[in-house]
Amino acid sequence: MPESRPDSAKGSSRNIYAFGATSLLNDTASEMAYWVLPAFLASIGAGPAQLGIIEGIAESVASFAKLLSGYLADRIPRRKPIVVSGYVVANAVKPLLALTTSWRQILAIRFADRFAKGIRGTARDVMVAETTGKFHVGSAYGLIQAMDSAGAIAGPLALLLLLPHYGLRGVFWAAGIPGALCIVVAVLGIRETKTDRHQINPPAPVRGDEIVSKQTDGKARRSTLPGSFYFVLAAVTLFSLGNSSDMFLVLRAQSIGIPVTHAPLLGLVFNITYTLFSWPAGSWSDKFSRRAIAAAGYIVFAAVYLVFAIAPSTLAIWLAMATYGLFYALTNPVLKALVVETVAPQVRGRALGVYFFVTSVAMLLASVITGEVWKYHGARVPFYLSAAIAAVSAVLLMASRRR
Repeated sequence: MPESRPDSAKGSSRNIYAFGATSLLNDTASEMAYWVLPAFLASIGAGPAQLGIIEGIAESVASFAKLLSGYLADRIPRRKPIVVSGYVVANAVKPLLALTTSWRQILAIRFADRFAKGIRGTARDVMVAETTGKFHVGSAYGLIQAMDSAGAIAGPLALLLLLPHYGLRGVFWAAGIPGALCIVVAVLGIRETKTDRHQINPPAPVRGDEIVSKQTDGKARRSTLPGSFYFVLAAVTLFSLGNSSDMFLVLRAQSIGIPVTHAPLLGLVFNITYTLFSWPAGSWSDKFSRRAIAAAGYIVFAAVYLVFAIAPSTLAIWLAMATYGLFYALTNPVLKALVVETVAPQVRGRALGVYFFVTSVAMLLASVITGEVWKYHGARVPFYLSAAIAAVSAVLLMASRRR
């Protein structure tokens, strides 16, 4: 029908903008609350050991929650309740940090927040893929990522404005304002997606006794993850083993003379580039090879890490940090789109869940490895190693075949 296409496009755009707005507001609230968390822990008598326990448990539970979310997204026809509940829980617990008096209470809040983030994330990405279709999914992921990283800029700026006047606990209460707006947008703006997950392509003309077996084989193929997915996963996992925490970049910058007080500015420079290029990179991936664009991101990563290893000057570090945002823009939205297009619609949730879980575990190992290599071989070696791994991963990603 002539009218259905415009209505469908309008509904798709509404959902993508709603997802983008929730990401912007949610990340603003998160960045307001957690930039000052180390200082707040110190003010209640906790130290680095407790911070390590809190963040280690929080990130681990987020990884497992993403895996669970992927499982649920493939089996529950209505995913909006999963996504909305994730935003509700995360933004309901953030202001409660203002009431805490011990690090164990903060651990419980971080646990709830990261579990909620993990459980909504994969389901949301499946809904995005169903909303847009394969020809625009890269652009959609890019827009949402751009809004998310814009929140990572707005949050610290709001923090700098509020902290001198209202203190740490006042900032935690203030984080509830964008959090509440996020919940409102999620409830009213997000529309449930529709999918025909039982659709079977018409079989080719065959003898009657072969039809049942061919239909059964086709259904089985669509319900499993193909080899092409595992090839992509292998390349991304290898890269993740060299992609340690960004805090090592901050430490390296400090070791060559950039003051510790400038660490937030390093993050700001990075996030500006990340925000500016995420949407264009996602859109490019809808027109050109997603593998090539992601591989280019890995090459950018390798170049940045080489600069940090050599560290010719503080100016070079600032320029490299700005370029680092380009790496994130070329990979984060593009790789999600690549995973989605590599598998059948029936297993998108499982594929994204496995992808998020495996890469998260690999990045955790990367941080441990980088810390040990730095300890015994100095600051340069881990950066050289990460750059080499990134270059090999780019070649491996380009070598993977499309299904």
